[in-house]
Amino acid sequence: MTTATRSTSLSIRAGLLILPCLAALCALSAAPAAAPKRKASPVEEAARKHLADAAAAVMTAEKWNARAEQIRRAILRATQLPPHDARRPPRCIRHSLRAHDGYTVENLALETLPGFWATCCLYRPAGRGGPFPAVLNCHGHAREGRFNEHVQKRCATLARMGAAVLSINMVGFGDCDQLPHKVPFALALQLWDNMRALDFLAGMDGADPNRIAVTGSSGGGSQTFLLAAVDGRVAVSVPVAMVSGHFPGGCICENGLPVRKLQGGEEVNNAEIAACAAPRPQLVVSCSADWTKNTPDVELPFLRHVYALLGAADRVEGFHDTKEGHGYQYTKRVPVYRFLARHLKLDLSAVTAPDGTIDEGKSLVESEAQMRVFDAAHRRPAGALKGADAVAKALAAPVVTP
Repeated sequence: MTTATRSTSLSIRAGLLILPCLAALCALSAAPAAAPKRKASPVEEAARKHLADAAAAVMTAEKWNARAEQIRRAILRATQLPPHDARRPPRCIRHSLRAHDGYTVENLALETLPGFWATCCLYRPAGRGGPFPAVLNCHGHAREGRFNEHVQKRCATLARMGAAVLSINMVGFGDCDQLPHKVPFALALQLWDNMRALDFLAGMDGADPNRIAVTGSSGGGSQTFLLAAVDGRVAVSVPVAMVSGHFPGGCICENGLPVRKLQGGEEVNNAEIAACAAPRPQLVVSCSADWTKNTPDVELPFLRHVYALLGAADRVEGFHDTKEGHGYQYTKRVPVYRFLARHLKLDLSAVTAPDGTIDEGKSLVESEAQMRVFDAAHRRPAGALKGADAVAKALAAPVVTP
């Protein structure tokens, strides 16, 4: 081969190598420019640094367990509630049982304090033998409370999968109206109501006390991780749209008491409280359009660190919703159904369509009138407390189980 021929050949080869690169460059120039990465706010950066420092400070299981105990004590000290003990189930009122396809619904109230009634609905699987796993459902600040469509859909679907589901009202929502919602002790009362709800579920006929889960979104997410932190009977937890290191919650029922302040004055955040559930299974659900937008990169890695210390790295998971905003929409409910099916041994096939999607079509949305515990036909018992002062006095009294 002559020098001229060799030069021509090399030029052709070089051209062949360059062409794909030029094509890729053309494609990149034709594509729309990527949106610039959003700059984190100072409070977000502070939360990132706080969790990085917290992780570096707990590099052994022993150190984390000591830290978790400090956090639990802070929550109980701030709320002035006792730790879980062998309480008897609360007295309850039940009526208006309705039968639907694969599940039943019943209106129910629990006397969580003498004279104070937490209003609920109890969903149970139909045509199945026990023992059933149980799920405590805590709602957020949607005006409808437990009457909300999203709340009803997830409770009914979980019942169709084989769980007994207790859907409990926030203080001051719906027919839980013996006092307003925004009272200074709302956080303590709601946590106590939820602890008493676990007493009910653990002692309910047909329930398996070793398979109890709790879930909720937004303010219900706060209730979820607070309850899981202080009550070991919670076997599985799913806080939704609330595990944020830089936002503790926007209501007095989430931030009205110093549950995030340790004995020496050090502050902790929601991610550290959520980590107190370790090593029990936990799914953390977040989304791109609220204060959990950083969760996959900031809060979830901290939880993974804690779970790994305890030899349970496979028991914490995350789901980040990029389609829907704040709430507990279908896009968020689907991964929750799958997670709870695995860890509570529920029957996912009962709600799975032929194409593999989750079918909520048989999970009905009832009217508020159907779901109210107290109405013209069902009066609240005589001696029921009235007003915030009366309920505060009962909550501050020595705990006596009815």
